[in-house]
Amino acid sequence: MTKVLLSLSEVFKKQEKQLCAELAELGAEVISIVTKKESIFDYVQDAEVIITGVEKIDQEVMNVAPNLQYIAKFGTGVDNIDLKEAEKRGIKVTNTPGQNASSVADLVFGLMLAASRHLAESNNIVKSGSWKLLMGNEIEGKRLGIIGFGEIGKKVAKRAIGFDMDIIAYGNHKDYAAAQKLGVQFTELEDLLQTSDYVVICTNLKKSTYHLLNKERFYLMKKSAYLINISRGDIIDESALITCLKENRIKGAALDVFSSEPPNLELAQLKNVLCSNHIGGATEECADRIKEVIIGNMKNYLANKSLDYIVI
Repeated sequence: MTKVLLSLSEVFKKQEKQLCAELAELGAEVISIVTKKESIFDYVQDAEVIITGVEKIDQEVMNVAPNLQYIAKFGTGVDNIDLKEAEKRGIKVTNTPGQNASSVADLVFGLMLAASRHLAESNNIVKSGSWKLLMGNEIEGKRLGIIGFGEIGKKVAKRAIGFDMDIIAYGNHKDYAAAQKLGVQFTELEDLLQTSDYVVICTNLKKSTYHLLNKERFYLMKKSAYLINISRGDIIDESALITCLKENRIKGAALDVFSSEPPNLELAQLKNVLCSNHIGGATEECADRIKEVIIGNMKNYLANKSLDYIVI
């Protein structure tokens, strides 16, 4: 019997119950733990498969899991998995790309609107018993610069059409057919930063994108511009961003992700920063889609068939 260790956050309780039931029906023996509340080291020794959300699966974990053959990521980003070590040991790794794209794209516009209209501050004013008018900005007709034109970037562009935005994009992957359909023009990063009213980071974190936005590039941005990051915190040099925001080099930032989570409070507590706690993919619809991909791949794994969305 295949032994599966499932490690998800409490917020995915519904999907966790469904996964346990469906995996048991497939003949797997499942142990389920709550990420960060229970130590993976107490349960991983016999696991052949680990299904993980944000649980760190590194060399230390693999060292005590001699039977481990397959790691299934409940989500897209695999930065919590030591891919080099997994490859060295012949451990398969898959993820679920694209399943969170609609949820994350929705959040982009939530953050854009909230930052532009000072919704968090306005909410606090009313709840404190005060009444003060705050002047904001429209997003209709503004230039939107998308860094990374994958599934999320395309979904963001699709939503931007409804706001009649001028949409430009930068990235190594250029889907010209999708860009033409969505009215998106590709450009270089420097031009995107210099001309955009809203800069949205949608690209993946990798060596080439680590601190992609640094002090020099922040200083290229318009003083009236907003920065939105829904990808990974380390794409931004946070120290440089703090300096930039304190000097009012840009108008503000709306951040769902940070280099460390919980974040550096010096950044999070700045008046021109709007924060959310990595909720981009945290919708029931997204979690349900991810669960279906996980089950599909587990069926394939148990039947010795090819896996979908192979990372290594």
